[in-house]
Amino acid sequence: MTATLSPETIGACVFDAYGTLFDLRSATARCAESLGDRAEDLGRLWRSKQLEYTWLRSLMSAHADFWQVTASALDYALAETGLDDPVLRSKLMEVYLRLDPYPAAGDALRRLQEAGLRTAVLSNGSPVMLTSAVSGAGLHPLIGDLLSAEAAGVYKPHPAVYRLACDHLDLPADRICFVSANNWDAHGATAFGFVTVWVDRQSGTDDLLPGAPAHRVADLDALPGLFGV
Repeated sequence: MTATLSPETIGACVFDAYGTLFDLRSATARCAESLGDRAEDLGRLWRSKQLEYTWLRSLMSAHADFWQVTASALDYALAETGLDDPVLRSKLMEVYLRLDPYPAAGDALRRLQEAGLRTAVLSNGSPVMLTSAVSGAGLHPLIGDLLSAEAAGVYKPHPAVYRLACDHLDLPADRICFVSANNWDAHGATAFGFVTVWVDRQSGTDDLLPGAPAHRVADLDALPGLFGV
């Protein structure tokens, strides 16, 4: 894709965390022996319910932090798949705090920083969850700011969450490049006014929602190329 972005026009690259920088599959992979052939189904249902609960709680004005939402989603997934085991539950929640980063994450962040771009994370994750994930992955030196939806009391794709980045970074929306592997998140961020990059690792179909992403890349290693670095 032709490089159409530059550090002169974009002041910061802001990243979603879960599914974008961090591989959600690593939680169930570390418990593969206990999960057996139900690992894939559990992981998929856990993530699906986690997102569903954030959206429903936002609509219900019944906010709970992302750690509680993640636990509730896991409880549902364990019960649905017949794996309702307290020891297994505790292990899965523990490893969720230290998910594996995608292989390209570190190098992409480093190259963007070296090009003079500020970097940040804007995630539904609670501050404790984000600090643990970023530190555990060794990415802390490469990410300037950790911004949590908890400060807005609502979840993405509500505009109040995206506004946190503008307020914290003191930048207008059109000077922020937002990067997400979640297509609904990329649409929400674009509708808010960010210049958005969808990391489409699965060669998926673009959602029929307001705010089509400006750019699509196959993985994070292609992101610096959009800036010509």
